[in-house]
Amino acid sequence: MNGNGAPPRVGDVTTVSTSTRTRLERGRGALGPALELVHTGRAPTRAVLTAELGVTRATAGAVAAELEALGLIRVDSRPAGSGGGGGGTGGAQGRPSHRLSVAENGPVALAAQVHSDGFRAALVGLGGRIVATAPGKVTVSADPAQVLGAVVEAGAALLAESGRRCVGAGLAVPSAVAEPDGTALNPLHLAWPAGSPVRAIFAECVKAAGIDGPALTGNDVNLAALAEHRHGAGRSAQHLLCVATGHRGVGGALVLDGRLHSGSSGLALEVGHLTVNPEGRACHCGSRGCLDVEADPLAFLTAAGRSPGPEVSLLQQARDLLRDEPAEPAVRAATQELIDRLGLGLAGLVNILNPDRIILGGLHRELLYADPERLRAVVADRSLWGRSGGVPILPCTLDHNSLVGAAELAWQPVLDDPLAALA
Repeated sequence: MNGNGAPPRVGDVTTVSTSTRTRLERGRGALGPALELVHTGRAPTRAVLTAELGVTRATAGAVAAELEALGLIRVDSRPAGSGGGGGGTGGAQGRPSHRLSVAENGPVALAAQVHSDGFRAALVGLGGRIVATAPGKVTVSADPAQVLGAVVEAGAALLAESGRRCVGAGLAVPSAVAEPDGTALNPLHLAWPAGSPVRAIFAECVKAAGIDGPALTGNDVNLAALAEHRHGAGRSAQHLLCVATGHRGVGGALVLDGRLHSGSSGLALEVGHLTVNPEGRACHCGSRGCLDVEADPLAFLTAAGRSPGPEVSLLQQARDLLRDEPAEPAVRAATQELIDRLGLGLAGLVNILNPDRIILGGLHRELLYADPERLRAVVADRSLWGRSGGVPILPCTLDHNSLVGAAELAWQPVLDDPLAALA
């Protein structure tokens, strides 16, 4: 306890005991790992936090108290439940452990997403919780600076209204993002020039809006996979494959041991350019029959004999058709056709990557719901390992997972070193 009877804070320099100093020094190094455990829901109580960190109860208490003082988590001393397992009880006396949760009114990250039908800005707190959103239905300009300026302006308005502290900003774009420069190498479904310096432009817009913290950029499906791994259907997977189609095209991502696998320069997992129909449609990449043009919402609408309309997004039109007319012969045939194409692509990826879980997003999630047995059968039939083990294929569970993933980019420096990031 300190002089006020409260648990010692990690940053409390008034404590003179050598053993306490040692405990608190260890605690400083544990702040980031502890925050990540609470952020991802893996430490719901202080007892679980103690076990996960491998520290003493006193050190875990000091760490939790410091994170609470920073406004990042909430420590509830009320009983967390007396059931067995899961760390529900505390020390030798079996006292109920303190409950840990992210602070409801804590800082937020500004998240932004641009796609072929517009943009969306959001404020996202710890735990992947979306606090506020501002959708923007616009014609996406060929000038990335104009579009990114508009989405940052929308986000800045959300921040001003909320009064929250902002830890930084993250942007999701429908393009491979080349490292280390942060250029959008192939924004195929936007009119942006190839190689647009989106990270630099986004950072300039964020700075001009007076928003503090780093401004980072990533591919939308990569960020969706990161969000699902931390907060959604990908939790606990060691080798997570995510495949998704949003408004146009198909993307993929791989999370290995909690980290995105982006390759040597950020361009890995361009799964949209797997050939699944050699005699199929011409693709933007110069090939034919790629997953990108054979299994996205436009392909579905075309296969069903529907002409896309301008009133809502292609993704929404495809979803509405699947929901409202699933038994109509042309819709049923289109559903089976896209499931077969998707399954063929997934089987090839299973053969190469050997994931322990596959999650599907966008229209692919709806196709899984429509006929899960057919999709799983195609993957099993065409993959080397499908018959012997069967890779779980699950739907993504987070709404706006690319936005949540964009926020994860901004939260990462805080997760790495809370004291330094919030100083």
